[in-house]
Amino acid sequence: MKDCPRLFISPDTIPPMVAGGMLELEPAQAHYLGTVLRQQVGGAVAVFNARDGQWHGVIDHLRRDRCHVRLVEQNRAPAATEGLCLLFAPLKRDATEAVIRMGTELGVTRFRPVVTERTNTHRLNAARLESIACEAAEQCERLDVPEIDPLVPLVDLLAQWPEGISLFAALERSPPGPVVVSAQVGDSVLIGPEGGFSVREHDRLRGCAFVRPFSLGPLVLRADTAAVAALALVGAGLKAVCDTGS
Repeated sequence: MKDCPRLFISPDTIPPMVAGGMLELEPAQAHYLGTVLRQQVGGAVAVFNARDGQWHGVIDHLRRDRCHVRLVEQNRAPAATEGLCLLFAPLKRDATEAVIRMGTELGVTRFRPVVTERTNTHRLNAARLESIACEAAEQCERLDVPEIDPLVPLVDLLAQWPEGISLFAALERSPPGPVVVSAQVGDSVLIGPEGGFSVREHDRLRGCAFVRPFSLGPLVLRADTAAVAALALVGAGLKAVCDTGS
């Protein structure tokens, strides 16, 4: 099973997986197995989601855009990723896609695109981004695929922020401070657009009691690089908290 194809199966489209059950794949997945990977009947496939866990399956029927997989046994129990939510201002297409892919690999549980004063695009290809998140989840061996919310103004999210959730905001050109290691599962990280937050946004963020400002160092990072650096930094603190049980 180590090197076999791994496919996400939305729990909304199938009944619970059981040993001996037959699973019909989506046409795109069947095409991927047969045409791209050149799999054959009898080949091993791993199928997964957070509700059912991961199952070892065997290709029972494969022809063009149709494929049936017979479920053999569960080899990973159901589990949801325990990570952070990422708020980010959409970037140019390739950079936005990189944020979704790398964020998924770093354990982001939910992406929340936000409109800031300097956001340079107000359009997102939701289907494309969801596909990238799914592919990244398949590659990195997590059991769930992160949600991607519709684009909303940052000021609206700040005005309705839930109690008890910290928002770790990477504020560029801020004086360096102590490394943040106090994040909890379910907290959020905020990254600004190319060009950074406006002065008004800086003041608003620093005035929110739930915002935890932090610095990514003296160098000016690309927004997609900043997203990865912030998730790694805050995520390291998250791991420490989880490991100590606090």
